[in-house]
Amino acid sequence: MKSRTVASDGVRLAVYEQGDPAKPTVLLVHGYPDTHLMWQDVAARLVEDFHVVSYDTRGSGKTGKPSTMEGYRLEHLGHDLMAVADAVSPDRPVHVVAHDWGSIQAWEAVTEPANADRIASYTSISGPCLDHVAHWMRRPSLKSVRQLMHSWYIGFFHLPMVPTLVWRLWLGRNWGRLLTMVDGVPRRPGHPAPTITKDGINGMSLYKANFRPVTRNPRERRTTVPVQVIQPTRDRYVTAALTENLQKWAPKLWRRTVAASHWVPITHPDVIARMAAEFIQHVSGEPATRSLRRAEVGRHRPPFADKLVVVTGGGSGIGRATALAFAKQGAEVVVCDVNHDTASETAVLAGGRATAYQVNVADESAVAKFAADVAAEHGIPDVVVNNAGIGHAGTLMDATTEEWQRVLGVNLWGVIHGCKSFGELMIAGGEGGHIVNVASGAAYVPSKLLGVYSTSKAAVFMLSDCLRAELASAGIGVSTICPGIVNTNIAGTTTFSGASAAEQAQKQRDSTRIYRRRNFPPERVAAEIVRAVRQRRAIVPVTVESKAARVISRLAPSVLRGVAARF
Repeated sequence: MKSRTVASDGVRLAVYEQGDPAKPTVLLVHGYPDTHLMWQDVAARLVEDFHVVSYDTRGSGKTGKPSTMEGYRLEHLGHDLMAVADAVSPDRPVHVVAHDWGSIQAWEAVTEPANADRIASYTSISGPCLDHVAHWMRRPSLKSVRQLMHSWYIGFFHLPMVPTLVWRLWLGRNWGRLLTMVDGVPRRPGHPAPTITKDGINGMSLYKANFRPVTRNPRERRTTVPVQVIQPTRDRYVTAALTENLQKWAPKLWRRTVAASHWVPITHPDVIARMAAEFIQHVSGEPATRSLRRAEVGRHRPPFADKLVVVTGGGSGIGRATALAFAKQGAEVVVCDVNHDTASETAVLAGGRATAYQVNVADESAVAKFAADVAAEHGIPDVVVNNAGIGHAGTLMDATTEEWQRVLGVNLWGVIHGCKSFGELMIAGGEGGHIVNVASGAAYVPSKLLGVYSTSKAAVFMLSDCLRAELASAGIGVSTICPGIVNTNIAGTTTFSGASAAEQAQKQRDSTRIYRRRNFPPERVAAEIVRAVRQRRAIVPVTVESKAARVISRLAPSVLRGVAARF
């Protein structure tokens, strides 16, 4: 890392550079009460492809402190950013990535018409334009009241003496510990900065110098610069509502979310670096990634356009119907099945919107390889439907160990493998997602003759409940689908404990006849799966018998136990 100082409006800014200056310049602007060190993990991930520059803003780190409160006004902060840009990239426009108060001051530079040719793109994280906010607050709503409650600290910073004393006596010594406890920010070298007490006290002048003047007389601040807004979903201080009308001011707009807290550049540096790089590369002429395409504001698209859906057991029945339903809604679909020919038939029926793979979901290594292949060839899935399953009937006393292993291997372990392999990808991606696990009404209906099958599906039911709680903080939803009697080929392939080959064939014919007579098509289950994902529904019984059994299992479970014992 190289360092230098840049003079701007009476202050000498401490500037830090990494990477090849011949590559596109990315200018990182930190917020309050941070320093340029806040960006060190993001910078490390960008430096291979970009000339990465960061600087300590006014009153922080090694940058000088203005002599008056007036020196913290937005116009000076905007001049600082452009002074650094002119010093480190005089001949080419820079790409700005900013967080918190860094974003607020970057908006000042980005919305200045004279800078339109000097800023190639702007990625804003948890920091709105104060003028935009002032206009928005003039139309009171429940959202504005909620934001005021989140912004309580602004009023506190305007108090005389008390905030300074709090920083000197307690907050400066405990800032890192507080961030870890409240927002899950990891403790690491460089954060918080050694100058945190000084920076915290100086930085309060940012609020005092700007909030009242801007609120009283907001300006019309527009920009033609391409803008990407990244909104952490668990931000305790800056809500998404602050940028809900942003397209009025920034017509070239992309909006993305990360399942994270306010200090997302520290907690999720991989995600922020990837999103910044994708946006910069697209603005520079490269095709947009799937994630970036669906983030573009103003594009009209089908509900699942630019989304990737993975369906296991997609060669027939509910799996095939689900794959086709998502494809019809605009999704790119990846289908796997133990039978490659039937999976390929589904892909053809999807009209070129699907790709087929042959996978035995009971094989952990095969599923892990499948997930890796999908990520490499198609990207991180937005929706994963763990549908693959097999039927089995007969009493528990007649069931062999091999039959238990076979049923649990597909029906339970197949779901576990899918949840783990693809769930890890979704968590790392940082953009949420949805997992659908196909269980059965048999999960909550005891039966003398479906003990093995019901056990596997009941385990999937509880697995989904536990996984839903575990993945909630990552923004990943989990739906449990519980069909009843559905007209698929599962009846014709169900195995029976203790039956000869001839008896098995007869029982399969009898079961198939019953399922056909019931005639509930798999397409209706697929429609419920699509709706569950759109509405993020937790538990979805499908068919009348499954819904009725679900109600009885919750209100009068002894009734179901009695019926199971008698029949």
